Amino acid sequence: MLPSDAAMNQDTKSTSASHASNAGDPLTTAALLTLLAAGTVLRFLFLARKPFWFDECFSVEAARLDWANFLHLLWWREANMSLYYVLLRGWLHVGQSEFFIRSLSVIAAVAALPAIYWLAGLLFDRRTALIATALLAFNAYHIRYAQEARSYALFVLLATLSGAFFVEFLRESSRRNLLAYALTSVLAVYAHFYALLLVAAQWLALLLLSRSSPSTEDAQHALSVPPHVRRAWIWIAVSVLPLLVFVGKLGAGPLKWIHRPGFHDLLDYYEHMAGNAGAEGVGLYAIAVIAAVAPLGRKLFARRASASWEMWRYQFLLIWLLFPVLLTLVLSLARPVFYGRYLIFCLPAFLILAAAGVARLRGIWQLPAALAAMLLLSLYGMLSYYDHDFDLDRDGIGAASAYVMDHAQPADGVLFHIAATRVPYEFYRSLRARGSSADALGPEILFPHHADHLDYRDFTGKPTSEFLHSAPAQSRRVWVVLMYNGPPAEPDATTGILTQTLGEAFPKMQRFLFPQVEVRLYSRQ
Repeated sequence: MLPSDAAMNQDTKSTSASHASNAGDPLTTAALLTLLAAGTVLRFLFLARKPFWFDECFSVEAARLDWANFLHLLWWREANMSLYYVLLRGWLHVGQSEFFIRSLSVIAAVAALPAIYWLAGLLFDRRTALIATALLAFNAYHIRYAQEARSYALFVLLATLSGAFFVEFLRESSRRNLLAYALTSVLAVYAHFYALLLVAAQWLALLLLSRSSPSTEDAQHALSVPPHVRRAWIWIAVSVLPLLVFVGKLGAGPLKWIHRPGFHDLLDYYEHMAGNAGAEGVGLYAIAVIAAVAPLGRKLFARRASASWEMWRYQFLLIWLLFPVLLTLVLSLARPVFYGRYLIFCLPAFLILAAAGVARLRGIWQLPAALAAMLLLSLYGMLSYYDHDFDLDRDGIGAASAYVMDHAQPADGVLFHIAATRVPYEFYRSLRARGSSADALGPEILFPHHADHLDYRDFTGKPTSEFLHSAPAQSRRVWVVLMYNGPPAEPDATTGILTQTLGEAFPKMQRFLFPQVEVRLYSRQ
């Protein structure tokens, strides 16, 4: 046990007992069920209103691959989010509609509501737990990723559970809690490899606790991490080793599209975390967080502060909230790695700290007024999100794919500027295939084309000059779909080769523009 465990357990027993006694309170149960129902409705509301964008289509088509191609794709390109892809494979056997596909993320997001209630209750009390649950239930950022066929909702759920089992393990060092903590942490890493930052934050929080000794005689022992905690981290390290090898193999290549962050990016990140409520929302949440930690004053990170549960729980949440952001910002000085949605796993710590600040208000009107203001801003953020996206410029690949399929003629061919653009095209073609004849499924695919069905090799690559001189020769007309090819004034090299080579073979060219997508039709007359 930690040298501080006696003090820690003494402080937590009263909190735990109070929380346990309130767990069966009918009013608490009714409030929690109401929040759960409201959160569920808000996450299912307008679930299929917005079209699937590139990344969502990628998720579905990757999950649809046969096992051989699926495993090849994971190892050579997509080991990150592999847990979500595996779950989605099973999910697609039950339903294929856009609403049903996205509902997998909704289920994970709804499950995060009781998870954050549990974590906040472990750290504080019933009041704080209910406030944190309410803030998450109405948080537009969480709702936004609950409605996307990607791993982020699952990522938040597993990060919350990892944090809860971590705290539970410190309170009761049982094998069950140790295994649960290790398992949820490993699953979080396979949901998104940025969860490694969460594990690092937990290590720092525990190191801070172990360095704070209530007595001089225990000081030397307090500097080391207990063996049973090290055992959990060894299990985590061994379990995520394949993903670490994958990251080492690819390096920072998959993140090369991330631009160097500035102050505006950081402000956007916290605006999103505050529920898409603008500067007012950020300000209100900042006040709540300050209200939570201000009474602790300088003792919060004092070098020789005594180890106590009262102090450590705030330290733990602050490290969880700030360390991943600060580290990625510092690393971005050399190679940009700061990206808001990748750090969404900090949302539980942010909301619990804000809830702790609101819960400190004791006046008969202060707490209801503060919470009402935060929820009203959350409502504004939700309504704004339902109307339009706030952290994404949704591409028009769905409309572009439909245009190609609607206007294609026999003997037409289609090629994609980058191979991966075929992936969303295949998704939209699969939606059309349910009620259409084979003639309505669009032109023959010229590139990428490695097999009669989508192949893992079709996810990467660009057409070469040699291919462009030979392959389209048998086609009367050739459709070209360009995406992520740079600004119109400075297109990438492949666009230049396409323009020159096809322009020589096909004297007529028409251009059709969609959000972030350009479609060209080359014809001989």
